[in-house]
Amino acid sequence: MQEFAYRIGILLSSYTQAINKQNATTGSLFQQKTKAKILCEELNGGKEDYLENCFFYLHNNPFKAGLVKNLSEWPYSSFPDYAGLRKDNLCNKQIFLDLTGLTVTDILTRSTPELTESIIEKFY
Repeated sequence: MQEFAYRIGILLSSYTQAINKQNATTGSLFQQKTKAKILCEELNGGKEDYLENCFFYLHNNPFKAGLVKNLSEWPYSSFPDYAGLRKDNLCNKQIFLDLTGLTVTDILTRSTPELTESIIEKFY
């Protein structure tokens, strides 16, 4: 686990350096308390659905902010890719579906889940 955290730290640092070089800037790209979490891990003998919660949390942000009435309306989201609504996708949705066991139908029917405060606290 420590090795993973170390590698993520190196990756974030390298990414920051590359972006700063590209934009001729300096400084942090991420908030000070940015931390890496393993999205798929076994907890208490069962698979933690943190990855699934993150997926819905991130995709629901434009809806929660009142920017769209339907998640598929937000052009900057990968939600239409995962929901099978857009053909030119940038993400490999099969990897996500394999990791979570979700189907495209699951994604469409659960596209606006109620995330409790206890679930949201896991993101921080």
